[in-house]
Amino acid sequence: MAHDHRQVREFFGARAADWEARFPDDGPAYAAAVADLRLRPGDAVLDAGCGTGRALPPLRDAVGARGTVLGADLTPAMLEAAVQAGRQRSGRLLLADVSRLPVRTHALDAVFAAGLIAHLPQPAENLAELARVVRPGGQLALFHPIGRAALAARQGRQITDDDLRAEPNLRPLLAGSGWRLESYTDEDSRFLALATRQD
Repeated sequence: MAHDHRQVREFFGARAADWEARFPDDGPAYAAAVADLRLRPGDAVLDAGCGTGRALPPLRDAVGARGTVLGADLTPAMLEAAVQAGRQRSGRLLLADVSRLPVRTHALDAVFAAGLIAHLPQPAENLAELARVVRPGGQLALFHPIGRAALAARQGRQITDDDLRAEPNLRPLLAGSGWRLESYTDEDSRFLALATRQD
C-alpha cells in the first residue's frame, strides 16, 4: 500500500529508535540478498530507503574501498539510527526522496531496495527514477527479509490480488519503468526480485 511522504515519515519516525530491536535476526538475510546482486569491487550502489542502514556494511564489503555506497532515506530519524549504529562508516547517508534522487543519470551500477516498494507513492514513476540513476545493464534488488505471506501474517492481513510484489503485477510494473525482471523469489524466509536496467 502506497503512502504519501508525511505518512511515511510519521510511520518510520515513530519506530526508528527500536526498529532493529523489533527485527534483530534480519542481518544475514540482508547480506545474502546483497550477495545475489553480484556487485564487483569499485561498483557504485545505492540503498534506496535505507532505513537504519542494515544493508550498508555488506554493500561496502561487496564494492570494497574503491566503490561508492550511498544510503538514501526520507525519514531523518531512520538516518539518525543509522548513524548511532555506526553505519555512516560504510556509506554516505542522504536525506532524500527516491522520486527525486540527488544522483547523476547512469551514475550507479546497482540499487538495493529493502521493503521500499510498498511505500512508494507513485510506484511506476519512482521505479523509473531508480532506473534513471542506474547505467544500462545495471541491477535492481527489491528485497524483504520475509516473503509476502509471512509479512501478511505478521501484519494480520491477507495477501490481495493488487499486491505490487506479486509477480504478475511486478513484472509489467518494472518493464514499464525501465527494468527487466530476471529472477523472482517469494518464500517465507525472504522476498527477492532481481531486475536489470534496460537499454
